[in-house]
Amino acid sequence: MIDQLADGRFIGLLESAPDAMVIVDAEGEILIANAQAEKLFGYTRQELVGHSVNMLFPHRYRARQTADRRIFFRDPRVRPMGVSLELWALRKDGAEFEVEISISPLESDDGMLAIEAIRDVTERKSFEEKLRETNIQLEAASQAKDRFLASMSHELRTPLNAVLGFTGTVLMGLSGPLTAEQKKQLETVQANGKLLLSLINDLLDLARIESGKVELEFVPVNCSEVLEEIVSALRPVADEKGIELVVSAPHDDLTVRTDRRSLSQILINFTNNAIKFTDDGSVRLVLEAHQNGGSVTRFSVVDTGRGIKLEDREKLFAAFQQVDSADRQGFEGTGLGLYISRKLALLIDATILFESDYGVGSTFVLELGRGA
Repeated sequence: MIDQLADGRFIGLLESAPDAMVIVDAEGEILIANAQAEKLFGYTRQELVGHSVNMLFPHRYRARQTADRRIFFRDPRVRPMGVSLELWALRKDGAEFEVEISISPLESDDGMLAIEAIRDVTERKSFEEKLRETNIQLEAASQAKDRFLASMSHELRTPLNAVLGFTGTVLMGLSGPLTAEQKKQLETVQANGKLLLSLINDLLDLARIESGKVELEFVPVNCSEVLEEIVSALRPVADEKGIELVVSAPHDDLTVRTDRRSLSQILINFTNNAIKFTDDGSVRLVLEAHQNGGSVTRFSVVDTGRGIKLEDREKLFAAFQQVDSADRQGFEGTGLGLYISRKLALLIDATILFESDYGVGSTFVLELGRGA
């Protein structure tokens, strides 16, 4: 039988295997062992062949190994690695190490044999344990971060809103007349307070999105209503710059099934950027419905602003990046608006596109499927 198995091609295949390999009969006697088996267990081939394979396992596992082998020979089929319970092997020097074993049937002239592939998984198990410990630590850190963000949301935004509220009251003259210098200084306080509040809101939104804490509610949303709300909110900013802000929505009854808050936030970011970087002309919010392999609703924000240089487009949606910074001095911001917009678009299964002609203007588009 051994001579039959000792075919050069078969032995070559056995020797090239990365795992320790032994061929055993129904009684568990080792008939052939490869070089990796010698290396892994510390025995010579002569010390392995002719002996029971149970010698390779601690005493507490030998009865189980014998029972498993009998089950295998009653129903000889491949048993892949990693499907059995924890198993340890035993080296010649008495050292134990954790292993995984696969067993495959091998037909011979003298009956069915078993090829056992034995793999030392000590390093992998150690790595997996360290990974589990690291994951536990990361989860604890994530929970701590969430608690901190919840606290920061209240502890920072509440007093900041109070500062902005009182500043606005004083600027309105409700507390008495102001000198020109006082008004100028208070307007500086108000502008920087709004910037800080925007930064806090963006950071909280980003943390919520990246931690998977965003709660989405997909409901039918009237597209025209959303655009009118955005224009109403941002018109004072556009009027202050002398920019025309208009809506073009021929489909007054067009609805999409989406998360209204996410849709609004993306379009507000687009529109706010368009106003910010447009010195004169207009910003148009356009609503269109298209048949493009299915019903598609398209929201476009078109401006006559400065446009985006070709070399700046790759970093346009990167976090904390503000493109064309040399030309845009005085335009404060977090550099998170478009990054957050892209994250939200993925969550609501929408697509963001853009076109820009430097010195002429830009168009940012949000496309999503139409729903009832």
